[in-house]
Amino acid sequence: MSRCIVIVLDSGGIGALPDAAGFGDAPGANTIGNTARRVGGLTLPNFERLGLGNLTEIRGLATSASPAAYVARLNETSKGKDTITGHWEMAGIHTEVPFPTFPQGFPPEVIAAFGAICGKPPLGNYAASGTEIIEVLGPEHIATGRPILYTSADSVFQVAVHEEVVPLATLYDWCERARAMLVPPHEVNRVIARPFVGSPGAFVRTPNRRDYALDPPANILDRLSSADVGVYAVGKICDIFNGRGVASTVRVADNEEAMLRTFEILNDLERGFVFVNLNDFDSKYGHRRDVRGYAAALERLDLHVPRLEAALRPGDLAIFTADHGCDPTAPGSDHTRESVPFIELGLRTGDGGTIVGMDAVGARVMETLLP
Repeated sequence: MSRCIVIVLDSGGIGALPDAAGFGDAPGANTIGNTARRVGGLTLPNFERLGLGNLTEIRGLATSASPAAYVARLNETSKGKDTITGHWEMAGIHTEVPFPTFPQGFPPEVIAAFGAICGKPPLGNYAASGTEIIEVLGPEHIATGRPILYTSADSVFQVAVHEEVVPLATLYDWCERARAMLVPPHEVNRVIARPFVGSPGAFVRTPNRRDYALDPPANILDRLSSADVGVYAVGKICDIFNGRGVASTVRVADNEEAMLRTFEILNDLERGFVFVNLNDFDSKYGHRRDVRGYAAALERLDLHVPRLEAALRPGDLAIFTADHGCDPTAPGSDHTRESVPFIELGLRTGDGGTIVGMDAVGARVMETLLP
């Protein structure tokens, strides 16, 4: 009656992939390594013991000849550096043709169609940081009720509204209809509802975000579900896979709640797959280039490692990994194309070197739950 837990540090990269320049990255991206260097060192005694320091130079962490976990550098092979592409590859889906991006904004026909959905034309329509664009356009949005539309270097169509101006149900309806409207060649991989509250100069995004992803091809979540193995999603995992194969899901406000909900699930679970996304690393610290915030979040997560180890039963498997990088020391606010950690607890130890293909995560889950 084995259980598998995969915990994704959203954006926790450990060094640029050889093809990073082709994805628009400046040289030398290393999300965790550069964060440690910039803050003068990280205090991660548990991840150090597991062997994280073996994977890249991390100031404050030593290497280990005998790591307590099985550790490796994991190299993405799909053509992308975004959340969907990374998580889908973990689940056995290889993305050969990149999803479309719109760094210059969406074309007039898309804007006209979305304006018809909302009953008024959107504001914005350019690539931007979400926190910055609501500060710039939030006052006009409040005055007019026009939604704020923006994108990024990723394949996303993001809609921001003030919760006291546009009800959440209306925002979600607009985004669902936008998802259906965005067909090739404008078929972005995610439509994202981005509600916020507050007043000019003090706007704050709320936890009521919703992601509307493309329906994924067949993947390991389908296979587990078909074999009556429950898939328990924590954070935005359910949105990433559009609910495919997911038995239950819990939405969370932050990394801390995600870990606490994970432990609650494990308390009652006899068999199944718990798939967890820790989004704060990416949305709160990586994109916002908040180096100290990123460092503090890593140190808070380290404190949860002993509790996870204690929760594991014989035959259980737990993996810490990431879906891409988002180096907070890099220029701009974009993701970075990086290797990611593969830290496996429970069944083996050692140094696995470099593993090509993030589908190694899903393969280990399948080997454990459906041997």
